[in-house]
Amino acid sequence: MLHELIVKNRSYRRFDGAVKITDTELYDMVDAARCSASAANRQRVRFVLVNTKGECDKIFPTLKLAAYLTDWAGPGENERPTAYIALMCKEEKLDTPLAIDIGIAAQSILLRATEMGFGGCMIWSFDKDTVTSLLNKDGYIPTLIIALGKPTERAYLTDVKDGNIKYFRDENDDHAVPKLSLDELII
Repeated sequence: MLHELIVKNRSYRRFDGAVKITDTELYDMVDAARCSASAANRQRVRFVLVNTKGECDKIFPTLKLAAYLTDWAGPGENERPTAYIALMCKEEKLDTPLAIDIGIAAQSILLRATEMGFGGCMIWSFDKDTVTSLLNKDGYIPTLIIALGKPTERAYLTDVKDGNIKYFRDENDDHAVPKLSLDELII
């Protein structure tokens, strides 16, 4: 069951714009991160929840989505995320334990979102100055944004061919994610 959840948890970039995510659902996702491990139990990551259309419309243009899909203009107006969770920190420079905490929290949020029937995408590449200004959270800096919604695209795993690990859209416009085999990963 956990393995199925992990496989189903892909980086989705197209969502059903009519399906909203409630405050309660976002709190539930963050609660999964709250209950997860944290280096030395320092719990330095904070969360900003965004789920109104006006707020989402301000965040979306700051994002850089799907760098490997150079011929894709991005999701259409009705395919954009309907919520975001910004992972915030006080520190401008990430030390290793903090970076690990961000990864653990983000994965926990996305696994819970997947379990709830939603999907998302971790986004590290965004206009940090603009998002910091938009969120305006007294000294907290956005380090990662999780885009969330009800996925409308199919995403699946495939084998890496000729060493190419770049994700791509297949002939059906489905999102293919190449993965190395266990034999290649275990040394």
